[in-house]
Amino acid sequence: MTDAPLSLDGWEIAKIKGFASLVGPLLRPVERDARTRFGLQTNEMHANPIGSIHGGVLTTLLDQVIAIAAWTVADRQPTVTVQMDTRFLGSAKAGDFLETRAEIRHQTRSLIFVDGEVLRGDTPIATATAVMKISARAGADA
Repeated sequence: MTDAPLSLDGWEIAKIKGFASLVGPLLRPVERDARTRFGLQTNEMHANPIGSIHGGVLTTLLDQVIAIAAWTVADRQPTVTVQMDTRFLGSAKAGDFLETRAEIRHQTRSLIFVDGEVLRGDTPIATATAVMKISARAGADA
């Protein structure tokens, strides 16, 4: 998907590699202090056969924003998802703009507890709670 919704004021394309890049383009706020948020301008490719945005898209958005929030609070150390519980509260359709947000709830030396939500406008359509583990840096002794 290469169509970028450049008309969305306050958002820019997030340069993300890997699986998450296949969902987007994912957008992030231009405002630097809001970097634990992502946006997605949905289209028909994000929909399931009944026309709603696929739950896998919503889950991917939640996992992405939660992982970035954990990575940020862990001083950019790699983090991995240990557990993520997702609740679907509503729906969205192709053409809807979705925004994701994450908030750190608690942190220990090795675990980070994070809440996330996906919104359609002001309406939450999915939420998640996750446990993230801070892992060793690549190439570091375990």
